[in-house]
Amino acid sequence: MSDAPAASANLATGLAPGSGGNNSAPCMWMRGGTSKGGFFLAADLPADPAARDAFLLGVMGSPDPNQIDGMGSADPLTSKIAVVSKSERPGIDVDYLFLQVFVDQAIVTDAQNCGNILAGVGPFAIERGLVAARGEQTSVAIFMVNTGQVAVATVETPGGVVTYRGEARIDGVPGSHAPVPLEFRDTAGSSCGALLPSGNAVDIVNGVPVTLIDNGMPCVVMKAADVGITGYESRDALDANADLKARIEAIRLAVGEAMNLGDVLAKSVPKMMLVAPPRGGGAITVRSFIPIRAHASIGVLGAVSVATACLIAGSPAAEVAVIPAGRCKLLSVEHPSGELSCVLEVGDDGAVVSAALLRTARKLMDGTVFG
Repeated sequence: MSDAPAASANLATGLAPGSGGNNSAPCMWMRGGTSKGGFFLAADLPADPAARDAFLLGVMGSPDPNQIDGMGSADPLTSKIAVVSKSERPGIDVDYLFLQVFVDQAIVTDAQNCGNILAGVGPFAIERGLVAARGEQTSVAIFMVNTGQVAVATVETPGGVVTYRGEARIDGVPGSHAPVPLEFRDTAGSSCGALLPSGNAVDIVNGVPVTLIDNGMPCVVMKAADVGITGYESRDALDANADLKARIEAIRLAVGEAMNLGDVLAKSVPKMMLVAPPRGGGAITVRSFIPIRAHASIGVLGAVSVATACLIAGSPAAEVAVIPAGRCKLLSVEHPSGELSCVLEVGDDGAVVSAALLRTARKLMDGTVFG
């Protein structure tokens, strides 16, 4: 992070503070939602972004499809980083920078948020002493540096100590854990400058009707049937479909400028969302690509953007979605591993004014990691 204080003179060499000549840093490895990765205090990483990124590539073992020489697990969902610092912003507890470390390319990008890793930021901030526990539950206001938006995480802190044990369950994660409710504020246009950056509910790109949308995550939403699949395929089947992946990648590259993202060839956004009618009693079924590999489930903010697209009249998502009545709408987004429920509140004009959902997190390891 650009505002991270220099913690020692060895930053000039690209070595992390406290390394004693080794390329290392204190780190907590955590699962957040259906993702996992390394959580760092900003002061424990090189202040220079290039040195920081080189260190993180070494930590994850990228570029390598197997990430055999690092902590990554050969999947974009497990090759993620949270950089956290105490915030100086009024009403905000901590600043959170998300970094996606590519698996098979030497790329570290801050072009997006990650709502799953976000679920671990509140517990991490309390564990590291950035936020004091307040009673049985502690609310942590988090500024998402990538996009300038705010989220509030509620962390279970019985006796003033973070607990990860509880009865909350989320699809894609075995067992039950302490709940971490997340409330998102002002996420519309987080990366693209507007909820609908093209100004249209529907655009035709390479002959396919799509909605270009950003309610926390830049997404391209299209009907699965319009690109030749049902929308109910497994992740492995989708990853094996080279023709499908080439077709949706061509669409992704074509919309970068229209979404105010520029050339997206080396970026992890926009995410590609292929939607179909729900099968399990939810609002919609989705198959997500991040951006060219099929997602095992769906990202938190990606789900919020898809759920929002369901409420836009005339959009591909609206054509296949089942929408509940009322101003406060619970929309269950079905994905390959189960479902993710989004609670959207709409105003008098039908526009989404707030979004909330439930995640869990768990501390996996706390120690020193080497790059």
